Order: sequence, then structure tokens, then C-alpha cells
Amino acid sequence: MQPLLFFASVLPTALAKVYTNPLQLPYRQYDFVVVGAGPGGSVVANRLSAEASNTVLLIEAGPTDDVLPIVHIPFLCTTLAPDTAVTWNYTTVPLPGLNNRSIPYPRGRVLGGSSSINYMAWTRGPQSDFDRYAAVASDPGWSWNAVRSLAKSIEGMVPPADGHNTSGQILPSIHGTRGPVKFSVQGYPSELDSRIFATTEELPEFPYNEDQNSGNPLGIGWGQYAIAGGTRTSAATAYLAPILSRPNLDILVNTQVTKIVQTGSESGVPIFRGVQFAASPTSEVHELHVMREVIVSAGAVNTPQLLMLSGIGPATHLKTLGIEPVVDLPDVGQNLQDHPLMPNVFAVNSTSTWDNLARNASLSTADLAQWEANRTGLFTSSPSLEMGWLRLPSNATIFQTEADPSSGPHSPHYEFFFAETFLSYVMPAPATGNYMLVASNVITPTSRGSITLASKNPFDPPVIDPALLNSAFDIFAVREAMKAVRRFVAAAAWKGYVISQVEALNEATTDEELETYARNNAGTVFHPVGTAKMAPRDSEDGVVNPDLTVKKTMGLRVVDASIFPFIPGAHPQFQVYLVAERASQLILTGS
Repeated sequence: MQPLLFFASVLPTALAKVYTNPLQLPYRQYDFVVVGAGPGGSVVANRLSAEASNTVLLIEAGPTDDVLPIVHIPFLCTTLAPDTAVTWNYTTVPLPGLNNRSIPYPRGRVLGGSSSINYMAWTRGPQSDFDRYAAVASDPGWSWNAVRSLAKSIEGMVPPADGHNTSGQILPSIHGTRGPVKFSVQGYPSELDSRIFATTEELPEFPYNEDQNSGNPLGIGWGQYAIAGGTRTSAATAYLAPILSRPNLDILVNTQVTKIVQTGSESGVPIFRGVQFAASPTSEVHELHVMREVIVSAGAVNTPQLLMLSGIGPATHLKTLGIEPVVDLPDVGQNLQDHPLMPNVFAVNSTSTWDNLARNASLSTADLAQWEANRTGLFTSSPSLEMGWLRLPSNATIFQTEADPSSGPHSPHYEFFFAETFLSYVMPAPATGNYMLVASNVITPTSRGSITLASKNPFDPPVIDPALLNSAFDIFAVREAMKAVRRFVAAAAWKGYVISQVEALNEATTDEELETYARNNAGTVFHPVGTAKMAPRDSEDGVVNPDLTVKKTMGLRVVDASIFPFIPGAHPQFQVYLVAERASQLILTGS
């Protein structure tokens, strides 16, 4: 069936609309088509449509963010994945580093993308990350000094939901207050708070950090989250909801872009200024051409999938699937990086942890009613509390054979985050008892995985291999982080509260036993990046140039987490917002 083409030469006369079917789109040609409404695409759609002369179409495969009201309730983020109406519901291949376990790999499939389903952590990471991006890309415009003011302009710091005094918990002077992404420190007290901070006073290994977003995140500090007024802040609420009155912006949901279309060539360089899209595998395929650019912001899984479906990627791989290569870019889909997470769970001497909510419907009903009534209470908070960003010692044995993979001396190798609950990727929650989680997260993994195609059918899931715990450094770091967790909870502050670690973890003492436990129980924080990595303009490596245009093409750009050459030393939603803000400036100024 031939795609239906949309053309017109006039600006829209109606206000911006959210369409649910391609046939509802006005018959016109847009200046820009943005694929994917996550923290990359939502920002770009906002900034480009701020110029009244630009017509912009934003296409999102998933529904609007009101399809599940719980999207907006911070504490209930744990129920948004996997296997829901707002995720892609992917699964990885069997992973050798996890003893051949396959794990769920949900990505946001909704307005706001993964910012609508994540745990809302607001972490800038070390400033050396951006300095490394600048060095790798040979573009000083990506350095921290170059993007610092832009970073502050994104932020809208607000009081926490419970209105408590945040003096000593955050440094207002380093944050923005008028930006679109509203955030604050955790807004509901926990019985763990005082013990965590008492430990920072007792053990010099775990110092207190008043604000981990200063550019030096090292230490233990109050978690900052994209939550305002007790409600999630997502890319949809921050960047799309405020601009729905713009007459030059249209948003198409429940529609998947299936191919980026070559529309011509110039001096032998293929021009990609068209997209094909459909509402479902059995729906009519539509085609639309653009005047200026197609901007792909589909994320680190779907962006390389779409590029390869369009003939842009490793030529050998594409030919094996019957896809005619148009641009041979071997790095498309390669360099996949993610943060391996180890749930370290302790039985605790308490009767009031969050475990009770799953066992007592009246408690969760009451908390939900309180949130609905006045946006207060437990449900205003993320289920993650304080965070810790920590480094391996410089004399760690791994550095005798492996280079330090961090971006600098203030960049963490691993993370702690705390919660009042049981968490496991493989074990069901116990029917009784109360628990505490001190999760440890490898922040600078050296493992590299891939995204490849299973077929040339755009509605078939891609082959996802994040290669978790697939390197000597990663397994060393996961073991050392587990040991650091034990040292942390051995402090006097936890005496009488912590009973023991759970099951086999309590019995694992040697490096070999810790490694076995990690491979049997580790998962991920779902931070995939790097599959369309940035490289210097004159380099044969990489997928995008420093201005994020796709190499060896015209009319095509990528703006999402796939462009990072190295995974950020942070939960990366802030970094994607920042990349998208700079990309928007580059597009608008033509630089």
C-alpha cells in the first residue's frame, strides 16, 4: 500500500491540537517534524515552535499522559512499568553477565517519554562529564562552562511538598527558579533520614554533601526530584502543556514513525526530509515531507531502530534483513551503556516501612485520598530518598589493570540510594516483615552493548543487549559497592534497627560469593544511552556530529540520550533536557 502524502503551503489557522489519528492532521507541509515526545523531543518542539514562522509537528507513538492518572502521582511511579499502557514493554536478550537472565526493559511510550514513568531523580552529575563530551566531540560548546547558564535556565526550584525548611539541604544560589522543570528536595519525611545523616557524621568515607548538583556530587545528600506541588514534573507538563495555544504546533499521539524517508540528494549526500508513520501494524501508512529538518528523539533504543529501518546504519546488518543501505554508519546501535543496579535489602526493626502499603489496602487508599485532596502525604514523594555518589579508592586493585573510566576526580564510580521497602528483580516481596533498601548502582560501566534489528518490520521489537556486568571493572565495582553498603549500615546509627541482609546476600562474604549473588540478582536503573554517539565532524566514528546532525546526511538530526559518547555520572534526565536546549539553539541560529 502506498503511503498517503500530506502537503500544503499555508500556516495553520487553528490553535495547537493533540491528534489521535494521522487522518486528523491538517493537510500541510511542516518546517520540522520531531519524532518522540520525551525530554529531547518535547524541548525541541517547544523551542522551535516559539518562532511563529516555524510550523512543527511532534509525533509520539504512545498516548497522552492522562491515559493513566497515576502517571502524575510521584510515589506510584513503581507501578508504571513494566507491562503498562505507557511503556514499550521490551525485554532484553539473555545476558551473560546476569547468568543468562533476560530482564524487562521498559521505555516510556507516552507524552513525556521516560520522564513520565521514571523515579524523577534530578541529578546534574559532575561538571567533568560535559568537559569530556566537549573533548570527545572536539567542540568546546559542550563544555560545562559553555552550558552552565543554559543548565540553570532549565530549572524551576520550588519548596518541597511538605513545606519543610530546606536550609542546609540544597544551595539555592546554584539553581534556577524560573525554568520550566520544577523540582525540589524530597518532600516527605522518612524514618531513615536521621540515621543516614548520622552515618555521614560518624564515617568519613561517606561525607555529607549539601548539594550534589554543584558539579561535585560526591558524598551523601538529600535527593532532588522533578516534583512540584506534590505532582510529577515531566517533559509533557514542563514543555508541552504550557504551549498548547500555539497555532504553529501540532501533536500527533498513538502513532509510530516507521521510516525516515530520503527525499533527494545534494552533491551525493542523501537528504532525509520525510517520515512515514502509522497508528498500528494494520493501519494505513502515511507519509509527510518537511521543509527543514526531521529531528529524531525516540530514545537510545528506538532511535537506532528507526535509523536502521530507514537504511542508516551498519550496512552488513541491514542487508541481512533485506534493508537497502543508504548510509553506512557502523556505530548506529552500538555503544549501548546502562547503569547496573544491585538491590541490597535489609530486614529492619520497624513496623512502619512502605512494605505495609502492599499488604494493607486501607493504608494505600488513605494515602491516595490525601494526595487527591490536597497533594500532601507519602504519595507526593519519590520512592527513592537520599542519594550517595562515591568513588573507589585510587589504589583499588582494579586500577592496576584497568583505566579509571570516570570523567574526573569528582565523578562517582557508584551510587547509593535509599528506600523504606523490599526490592528484588527475581524474588517476590515477602508476605511479612519490614525492609530497607540501600541500592548500589555502577555509574561508570565499561561494558558496551547494542541495539540491533530483529526484522525489517518496524512494529517488531528491536534486539536489546545492554551487556550488564560484562567487564572486569563492572563486576569489581558492583562487589566493592556492596561492601561499602555493608560498611555504611554497620555504623552506630543503625544499631538496633538493621537486623540482617536478606537470604543469600547475608551469607555472601567472599568476592566470588558476592559476584555470584550480583549476577543472579542485579538489574538496571533503565538509563540506556550512547547508541547514536556524538563524534567530531571529520571523524569516521560515531553517528552524529557535534551539532547532532546525522553524519553523511542532510535534513536529519538526533536529540536524545543516544548521542552521549559516555553514560552520564547521574540519572540522565537533566542531561537530556540540557542537550535538547542546546540543540534547539543550534537549529534556530543555524550554527
